[in-house]
Amino acid sequence: MFRRPVVQVLHQFVRHESEIAGSVVLERSLNRVQLLGRVGQDPVLRQIEGKNPVTIFSLATNEMWRSGENETYQMGDVSQKTTWHRISVFRPGLRDVAFQYVKKGSRIYVEGKVDYGEYMDKNNVRRQATTIIADNIIFLSDQMKEKA
Repeated sequence: MFRRPVVQVLHQFVRHESEIAGSVVLERSLNRVQLLGRVGQDPVLRQIEGKNPVTIFSLATNEMWRSGENETYQMGDVSQKTTWHRISVFRPGLRDVAFQYVKKGSRIYVEGKVDYGEYMDKNNVRRQATTIIADNIIFLSDQMKEKA
C-alpha cells in the first residue's frame, strides 16, 4: 500500500547516472528535524562581533510509555523521559519573531536541521554542542491562554 509512494520519494533524493568510464552516483541527503514541545526558557538574543545575531532557547520533548508484564492501558507503570533541545534561529524575520513571542512554557512546533559543533568554554576546554537550526516555528498555544 505505501510501497509505491515511498519509492517515488526515495527516487527524488537518490539519482543514479552512469558514464562510459564508470558509474557515478549522485545523491541528495536530508537533514530535517521536527519537534513538538514546550519552551524551557525565554529566548536570548546574542550577537558576536562580526557575526549574524541569533535567538537561542531550549525546548523540551517528552516520551511516555507503559511498562510491566501486561502492557495494556489499565495495568503497568507509566514512565516518562524528557529530552532537552537547544534551538537557534538565524533567519532575520523568524529570529525577531521568536525573540519577541516565544516564552517559557509555550507549546511550539519547530522545523529545522541538526547541527553539531564545537566551542571553547570559559576554562578553555573544547566542548561539543548539538543545536537545532530552526527555519520554521509554529505557535500552538500562548502561555497566557493556558493560565486562564
